[in-house]
Amino acid sequence: MDIPSSVVELIKHAIEEDIGHGDITTALLVPEANESRALYVAKGNFVLAGMPFAEEVFRIIDPLVSFKVFYHEGAKVSRGDVLAEVSGKTRVLLAGERVSLNILQRLSGVATLTSEFVDAVKGTKAKILDTRKTTPCQRFMEKYAVRMGGGMNHRFGLFDGILIKDNHIEEVGGIREAVSLAKAGHHLARIEVEVENLKELQEAIEAGADIVMLDNMTARDMAEAVRFVNGRVTVEASGNVTISSVREIAETGVDLISVGALTHSVTAADISMKIVK
Repeated sequence: MDIPSSVVELIKHAIEEDIGHGDITTALLVPEANESRALYVAKGNFVLAGMPFAEEVFRIIDPLVSFKVFYHEGAKVSRGDVLAEVSGKTRVLLAGERVSLNILQRLSGVATLTSEFVDAVKGTKAKILDTRKTTPCQRFMEKYAVRMGGGMNHRFGLFDGILIKDNHIEEVGGIREAVSLAKAGHHLARIEVEVENLKELQEAIEAGADIVMLDNMTARDMAEAVRFVNGRVTVEASGNVTISSVREIAETGVDLISVGALTHSVTAADISMKIVK
């Protein structure tokens, strides 16, 4: 995959943060000429994501390192599975170990949690989406991991989608005014409006919204909203969605469910990198 230059620079900064002016322990203990191979091993069951970025860590440190991956991205792996093998200068392997694992563990955690949400809504028409609640500067990688887990990406940032939220509505004086301004200024983009009740929903539809976001509504109100919409616009549910509530939300008939927890409340997957003889 093509990794954006901004992400490459981020990985470089992560390496600099960890290595600083040099790995003093390894420099004292390991001769410079030594070469080794190491295995990435799953220590639990999870969905794999992030190997291209882990490989990039070693490419930056030493392009001569060999990196072999044994499972495709998005694969469900089990405890004990050997995920990849890296070989080269021992000092290089030890220098890249922590940064590569940090990336792999977090992104696999994102993919795994996403997969759990996707599985929870199977049989309904609802699609699971991420949000902008990502780790600063890691949005590209985390949204990639969401896709590897079977989810979909919402807008990447403020620049690639119109989403009129409560603060916008408050600032301009109402939903109709906000939608009108958005349509006048950017006639090609789809317009999404956040609504908190059925009155605001009706106003958003009448104003010409393409998508409505039902914010923090009860499942009962969501179901009523879906009936009211009757297919006229796309309906998204959002707000404190959990793995225990997502099925009930999906069964209301909404089209999309955005889940901030996919990226802001993730448990990292357990992976080790072990040098082997």
